[in-house]
Amino acid sequence: MVRRKRRARVLRRALLLALGTVLFLLFGLYVFFGIYFRSHFFYQTSIEDISVGGLTAEEAIEELRMEVKDYLLVMYDRDGNKYQIPGVDFGYDYQPLGEEEKLIEGQNSLLWPVKIGKEKKLEMEKSITYDENLLREKVAALDCLKEERMKKPVNAFIQMTEAGYELVSEERGSYLFADKLFARVKAAVDAGESEITFTDDLYENPAVTASDPVLTECMAKIQSYFGAEITYDMGVDKEVVDTGVISSWITVDENYNVTFNEDKVAAYVQSLASKYNTYGDEREFLTAKGDTVTIGGGDYGWVIDKEKEREQLLEEVKNGEIKTREPVYSQTAVSRSKNDIGSTYIEVDYTNQHMWYFEEGTLKLDSDFVSGNISRGNGSPDGVFKVVYKKSPAVLKGEDYESDVTYFIPFAYNVGFHDASWRHGRFGGTIYKNSGSHGCINMPEEKAAKLYELVKVDTPVVAYYREPVKLTAENTKISNAYSYYDEEKEKAKEEAAKKAAQDMPKTQEGQRIAEDGSIETIE
Repeated sequence: MVRRKRRARVLRRALLLALGTVLFLLFGLYVFFGIYFRSHFFYQTSIEDISVGGLTAEEAIEELRMEVKDYLLVMYDRDGNKYQIPGVDFGYDYQPLGEEEKLIEGQNSLLWPVKIGKEKKLEMEKSITYDENLLREKVAALDCLKEERMKKPVNAFIQMTEAGYELVSEERGSYLFADKLFARVKAAVDAGESEITFTDDLYENPAVTASDPVLTECMAKIQSYFGAEITYDMGVDKEVVDTGVISSWITVDENYNVTFNEDKVAAYVQSLASKYNTYGDEREFLTAKGDTVTIGGGDYGWVIDKEKEREQLLEEVKNGEIKTREPVYSQTAVSRSKNDIGSTYIEVDYTNQHMWYFEEGTLKLDSDFVSGNISRGNGSPDGVFKVVYKKSPAVLKGEDYESDVTYFIPFAYNVGFHDASWRHGRFGGTIYKNSGSHGCINMPEEKAAKLYELVKVDTPVVAYYREPVKLTAENTKISNAYSYYDEEKEKAKEEAAKKAAQDMPKTQEGQRIAEDGSIETIE
């Protein structure tokens, strides 16, 4: 019993000794690390992502300094090109300010058991030094700042092309502002940034872009005009006014004001008239006798009303209209084919003193007649005309005559077909040469009556001589007769030709006159 009690006491002493030893060791460990962390950072501590756990302030400074020495600034321009400036190139270095010691002092080392296992990220004011002048030099030496590499921006603009006006977008270019770029790089270095991308504000940018309201409004107006398409129906042919034509009429000034050049519109209409007007044109005409004569002059044919057509065309284009139509005519003919006379017409052969009336190609009437007195200068007008009106009865008046007729069908000024009872049935032959009329076509009454019945106003009248004649009567001048002879003009031409001959240099044998009017020797 006594031994058992003794053993228990020994065991308690041993346990107390062991517990005391453990407590002593734990206390010693606590004191050790309490003292240790007074000069070292807690484990799992980092300063701005740099691990400093277990390091003294001096060791942390070296770690931070090593990290800074590897500093590299990577830059990308807005085209994706890459540029680099290593920190060592401009003296980038870490300078301690004593903040490391303050961080250690502030971590309360006696609380290390509860903090040692936790991750801690500390921030502090770092002092980075570098040579600003060296940095400026490195920035200035970048390829992107070399003058030959930089491209100035180009403003958006509207230009004329083969397809018409088009909006040309701006070009951003690559022209950097050196001072702005350096300021941006310096700010990045000061902030410790390792990568930057150049923003648009670092570049010289276009002053005018494709979205500029002045340009967009200008193009909208132009496009509204280009939406127009006027197709002229000229019979067999077609003429189209579309973008290719309209673009040449538009003028865009330096302020992008859009105006129409109405002179060019008028010129276009004039070109239509020159191409398609047939008034007074020479025509190859197949006669009733089967041969072909050339006849021009007269007042028959297509005539475009240039002023009205210009006004209408201008309005349609400005309104962006799409249509097919004929031009505005001041005068029309029967057909738009090459033979605009058609197959219904009156044919007058002065030489043979005979006329024919064809209706849709079928002969309906023919007759001898007596035309204007050639010997007295009253030759009847030749050319292509049309029936102006019909009147029954009528009184024909001249300077020295007045005649009553039953049927009168004028076609060239005051010249027309009519009955002539005073001829007592004598028509045709060569009467007209010495005993002809004052210019009208004298016909037998029954023939004149029939023609009056058959023919309609505006029916073409083709009148021709088969031999050269000189027509000088006033009615031939006014009616634009094909063979009208203007004595004054012809005399003026003759005088000019004589004068030119007199002014020509005289040549001798072995000489000739060159194209430039000089005399050259014939070799």
